[in-house]
Amino acid sequence: MIKVEHLSRRYGDFVAVNDVSFQIGHGEIVGLLGHNGAGKTTIMKMITGYLEPSDGQIWFNQQAFDDAPDHAKAQIGYLPENLPVYPDLTVADYLLYAARLRHLEGADAIAAVRRAIRDTELEDKVLAPIHTLSRGYKQRVGVAQAILHNPKLLILDEPTNGLDPQQTQAMRHLLKNLAKNATVVLSTHIMQEVEAICDRVLMMRRGELILDEQLSHLHQSTALLVTTSMAPAQWQQQTLSGVQFAADQHLGESNGHHRYRLPFAGTHHSSISQAEGLAAQVAQRLVEQGAALYGLTPERRDLESLFREVNKTEEVSHAA
Repeated sequence: MIKVEHLSRRYGDFVAVNDVSFQIGHGEIVGLLGHNGAGKTTIMKMITGYLEPSDGQIWFNQQAFDDAPDHAKAQIGYLPENLPVYPDLTVADYLLYAARLRHLEGADAIAAVRRAIRDTELEDKVLAPIHTLSRGYKQRVGVAQAILHNPKLLILDEPTNGLDPQQTQAMRHLLKNLAKNATVVLSTHIMQEVEAICDRVLMMRRGELILDEQLSHLHQSTALLVTTSMAPAQWQQQTLSGVQFAADQHLGESNGHHRYRLPFAGTHHSSISQAEGLAAQVAQRLVEQGAALYGLTPERRDLESLFREVNKTEEVSHAA
C-alpha cells in the first residue's frame, strides 16, 4: 500500500525527521507513537503530500508519489490534529462542501455525504451547526470529511485527543470499522490507544524510527517471573531444557520469599502456550527440590514500559 524509503525533513540545520523507512500493507492499522515533538506529524504531512521531503521517496501502490501526486492524494483521507471545520456551517453543509473539494458533485456528493454520516453515526447531528457539537462529535465530523471519497489510506493525527472515555471508546469502534475497507495510520502519544486499536506500532524518538513491530510480537513472553523459597545458591544449580538458571536472576527477597526473573534460553520470544509449558516444568523442578512455590507467571511486556525505556533521553521541543 505505502512504502517510505530513507525519508528526511530538515528546517535549516534542524532535522525533524531523519532517514525513516517502513512499509504498510493493505488493511493494517498502524500506530505512529512518540512524544510530542518526535516527528510524527511531519511524517504524516509528507505522506499526504502537504510537505515535500528533504530526502527520500514515498511509494503509493508501487508508484512513486512524485510521479503522480494528484492520483495518490485522491486516494488518501487525512484528519489533521487541528480539525479542518467551519464552525458556523451545519454538519450537512460542511460535508457537502468537503465533497465538492473532492470533485464530487450532484447525486455522487449526496450519496458520499450520506454514507460518511452513516459510518460515523452522525445522523442525529446532520442539521446542527458544528460549533454546537461536543468535542467527540466534532472529531466524528473530521473523520467523516476524511472518508467521503472512500480513501484507500486513512491518516489520522491524534484522533482521540481531548475526548472523554465514552467518546474515546466510540472513536475506537469507528476506526476499527473503517479499517475493514482502508489502511489506517494514526498518530498518538497515548499508548492505550495503540494497544486498543492497532495491529502494529512504529515508535519515533528525536525524528528517528526506533521501533517497528507487531503488537502481538511485543506482547510475547521473554521470561518467567518466579517467587519461591529456593535461595540463590541452590537456584543457580538447577538445569532444565529451555531455560538457564543463574544467580543474577535474583530480584530480591522478603520473609523468605525469593523473587527471580527467569529468561527463556535459546529464543527471544515465546508464545503464551510455550511459556505455560515451561512454567509447568519449572514448577515441577522446584517442587522436586523441596522448595515452596509462591508465584509463577509468564512476564508480559507492556507497551508503556517499553515506551519509557526507549525514551529515556529528553524529548525534543522543536520537532513537529
